[in-house]
Amino acid sequence: MTKFAKYLPALTWLKSYQGADLKSDTVASIVFTIMVIPQSLAYAMLAGLPAITGLYASILPSILYSLFGTSRSLAVGPVALTSVMTASAVLPFAVSGSEQYATVAILLAFMSGVFLLVLSLLRLGFLTNLLSHPVISGFISASALLIVIGQLKYLLGIQSEGDTLLPLVHSLYLHLNNINFPTFILSLASITSLLLMRRYFSTLLESLGCSAQAIQLFGKSGPVLVVVAATATVALLSLEKMGVSIIGSVPIKPLGINMEGINWKIVEELLPSAFLISIVGFIGSVSVAQSFAAKRRQDIDPNQELVGLGLANIGSAMCGAFPVTGGFSRTVLNADCGSKSPMTGIISALLILLTLLFLTPLFYYLPKAILASIISISMLQLVSVQDLRNLWRFSKKEASLLIITFSVVMIEGMETGLIVGVILSILCFLWHTSHPHIAIVGRLPGTEHFRNVQRFTVETHPSILTVRIDENLFFANARVFEERLQSLVSQNTAVKHLILMCTAVNMIDASALQSLEKIVDRLADSDVKLHLSEVKGPVMDRLKDSKLLDNLTGQVFLTQYQAIQALEDKQTKS
Repeated sequence: MTKFAKYLPALTWLKSYQGADLKSDTVASIVFTIMVIPQSLAYAMLAGLPAITGLYASILPSILYSLFGTSRSLAVGPVALTSVMTASAVLPFAVSGSEQYATVAILLAFMSGVFLLVLSLLRLGFLTNLLSHPVISGFISASALLIVIGQLKYLLGIQSEGDTLLPLVHSLYLHLNNINFPTFILSLASITSLLLMRRYFSTLLESLGCSAQAIQLFGKSGPVLVVVAATATVALLSLEKMGVSIIGSVPIKPLGINMEGINWKIVEELLPSAFLISIVGFIGSVSVAQSFAAKRRQDIDPNQELVGLGLANIGSAMCGAFPVTGGFSRTVLNADCGSKSPMTGIISALLILLTLLFLTPLFYYLPKAILASIISISMLQLVSVQDLRNLWRFSKKEASLLIITFSVVMIEGMETGLIVGVILSILCFLWHTSHPHIAIVGRLPGTEHFRNVQRFTVETHPSILTVRIDENLFFANARVFEERLQSLVSQNTAVKHLILMCTAVNMIDASALQSLEKIVDRLADSDVKLHLSEVKGPVMDRLKDSKLLDNLTGQVFLTQYQAIQALEDKQTKS
């Protein structure tokens, strides 16, 4: 059982699952389903697909992740960021709303799923570490802002094209004279109502005498009432005849993939987009899963998460939908509804399936403006100005990285912005590690501790120079390190012993080893002996396999204090 649980994590929580848990999860699933349906419809529209596709993407993916994922809280389905990345990736190949567009979106979901499974098999989840916090923050803020700007056409009832800032703004400007005022008024009313419901609905329920449990369950369901009211208003006043765009007839049959519209060229050109969607989705999903797991003292296996999310995306493709991942808002909603286990995801999926089979006629008069309002309000919360302020105070270099990523995403698009951000992150890392902090240290009086001579009042010996490098030694900094040591010795002509304090050195590569060998020879020519101290076990194991220790003119000391004592005694005797 334990062996199979490694590959099917659901066996772990099902083993202790009880009737009380099922009752709690069923209630949570009902409330969650009611509230998540409008959100799923909105995100499908964001992906450039029929709104109903959002429900297809919420069925099989949710079931598969519940069975194969390791988080007991994460809710998987359509998410704004992956939805807009899908639209950005698919638009170059087809017109939104066409059969070819749906085919490419489905293919993209399948490819994203395969990428995640491959990453899992090769245990390459560490690649996600290439996305630093400034890059992620700049990317998310810019993407959210682009999404909001892109929704203005639905909020104003006009046409616009483009997926980056300049084309979007230019297109909106050209069509401003064509604003549909019924749509505009409906949008204003919807946004105002959604904001009021979000802030005051729980307080209203409390004032009406509702129980604490009812408030917890339904306190966030206010947006559902706004959706119902907006839909009823459109239907009763026949606003669709006045130009208000509605969902219209909803086909129950999922979209299918047309193999005639697929060729290897399309597959090759989709590879970068599929990879980026996979990475961004995985990072967001694991971050959310880990934060909730920490609160509940549960464990998350990132490698198994790759499997769960990979199968979820393949399941989405099988349903004729688009890429999915674990979303923060969905997960918070899931937790607030009282979810106890991943069974909530399975029950919710079945409830959404029943909705598809029997309740789709209710969506006919659903105005696209209300879906755009839901998207816009959700996205504006992701635009973090405070994050930039904090980064600017902490590190202007990293704040600049955020600003550059943000700007490139806004002007050139999400994929280009993300790639530029990753490249700049790597370049910043290489610059930092190639310019290591190298300090001359001395002993704090009366202790065995050694600190930087420029920061502390310390004891030093004129013929003994101790240098501490606060970085690993590798090809990027080997030459800098070599030149720095040579310079320090040249400036201290009385030095006879140079101790290299290796407290922060966790790795030495071949280039750095060669530099150390050169340093030994050059110092020997100057009648200076090189000693090592505080060398870590793994580093010493590597050095034992080299010729450095055989050619070392000095000694290897266990601690810096022992080194100073031994050399000072030797100097005193001589």
